[in-house]
Amino acid sequence: MNEILEKANKLGMKIPAITSEEIDEAVKPVLREMEKNGIKLDVKVFGKLEKNLASELDKLVRSIHTLAGRDFNVASPSQLADVLFDELKLPTNNLKKTKDGFSTAASELKKIEDQHKIISLILEYREIAKLISTYLKPLPLLVDENSRLHTTYGMETSTGRLNSSEPNLQNIPIRGKYGEKIRSAFVADKGMKLISADYSQIELRVVACLAQDRAMIESFKNGDDIHTQTAAEIFGISLSKVTSDQRRKAKAVNFGIVYGQTPYGLSQSLAIPIDEAALYIKNYFDIHTGIKNYVNKMITMGHDKGYVETLFGTRRYLPNLKSHIRYIAEAEERIAINSPVQGTAAEILKLAMIELDKRLSTEYRVPSTKGAATSSGLGTRDSQLLLTVHDELVVEAPAKHADEIAKLVKEVMESVVTLCVPIEANVSIGDNWNK
Repeated sequence: MNEILEKANKLGMKIPAITSEEIDEAVKPVLREMEKNGIKLDVKVFGKLEKNLASELDKLVRSIHTLAGRDFNVASPSQLADVLFDELKLPTNNLKKTKDGFSTAASELKKIEDQHKIISLILEYREIAKLISTYLKPLPLLVDENSRLHTTYGMETSTGRLNSSEPNLQNIPIRGKYGEKIRSAFVADKGMKLISADYSQIELRVVACLAQDRAMIESFKNGDDIHTQTAAEIFGISLSKVTSDQRRKAKAVNFGIVYGQTPYGLSQSLAIPIDEAALYIKNYFDIHTGIKNYVNKMITMGHDKGYVETLFGTRRYLPNLKSHIRYIAEAEERIAINSPVQGTAAEILKLAMIELDKRLSTEYRVPSTKGAATSSGLGTRDSQLLLTVHDELVVEAPAKHADEIAKLVKEVMESVVTLCVPIEANVSIGDNWNK
C-alpha cells in the first residue's frame, strides 16, 4: 500500500485495497465490450448539419473578405497574417513569433480579439471548418450495418487516463450551439434511452482530499459553488457580489492550480497582466494553505523519489525535474502536481466502470440462455455501457427501465470510493446524447 493510500485510509476515506495494475486489468474486458457495443449515429442528422454549416462557412468567408477589403484564403496562415498584421495593422506586441512571422494560432488571435471584429469571425470559421473535417464528413463513413459507430479504447501510459481512437470520440464538442447539435446525432436505438452521467468537479474533489485543504473540503461538504466561493476569496468580496466574469476567472484559478499553472500561464489563459494573475494565486494560497503545501510536497517528493503516485499506486516518473533548463524543469513540476490528481480521478472512473458493468450484468442484463428471464424483468434487450469520455459515462438502457438504471449509474459512480468530500455525478436521460 503506497504512502498516499495509507494516509487516505487514516483520514477516514474508504479506498479499495486494489492496485492500479489490478484496476487496469479488470477494466480491459469492460472496454472491449464497449468497443463492440458502439453507439448509434443518425447519419441523416449529420448530413443535414454538414450542409447547414457549409453554408454558414460560405457566409463567414464573405464577411471576412468584406472586412479585409479583399479576397484571400482564410485557411492560409501566411495570407491571414498578411491581412491582419500588414494590411489591417493589428497590434502584435504580445503575440508569439514563428519562423514565418507572427503566429495566427487561435490562442494568439484571442489576445487581440477586441481589436477588430474580423478576429471573432476567423475563430468561428476555424471552429466550423474543424467540425466539418473532423466529425461531420468522416464519422458517417465509419458506421457499421446497424449505423453504430465503434471506437477503440486505450490507456495513456503516463497518466493512466483512457483515450479513444479510430475514431477519437473523446474530443466531441460538449457545449455551445455546434457541440449540442453534433451530440444530438448520437442516438438511442429503438425502444432504448441514453443515460449520460458525468462526475462533478472530480479532480477538484480529489485534490481537496489529497491536500487536506480545510477551506475547499468545507465548501464541498456544504454544497457550495466552488468557483463562486473561490471568486469571493481571491477578490475579497461577499458571495452575493460575485459577477459571472469573476466566477469565470476563479474557475481558471481553481483548475489552473491543479495543473500547476504559473502567474504567466494564468495571465495568458485569462488575457490579464502577470501581476494581476500573481495576485489571484497569492490570495488563493493565503486561504488554501493545504493546496499550497500539497504543491510543495509533490515537487519535493518528485525530487527525492524521482516520481509521484496516485492513490492506487500509478507512478509518474519525472526524469526532467532536475533539468538545468528552467522551462523544462517547470513543466516537470506541473506534471508532479497534477499527475496524482488526474491519475486518481481516472482510477475512480475505471472503478466505477468495472462495478457498473458488473451490476448491469448481474441485475439488468438478459442471460444468453434462450428463454431465460432476468430477475428485474427487463425483457429482451440489454442495458450496456457504450462510451466513456473523460469524466463521463454513457449507457444505453430499455426506455421503460431508464429511470431505474439511471439511479443505479448514479449510485455506483458516487459510492465506488469514499473521499473526504461527497462525490457527485450528474445524470440525464434522453433519446440522444444531448438530452
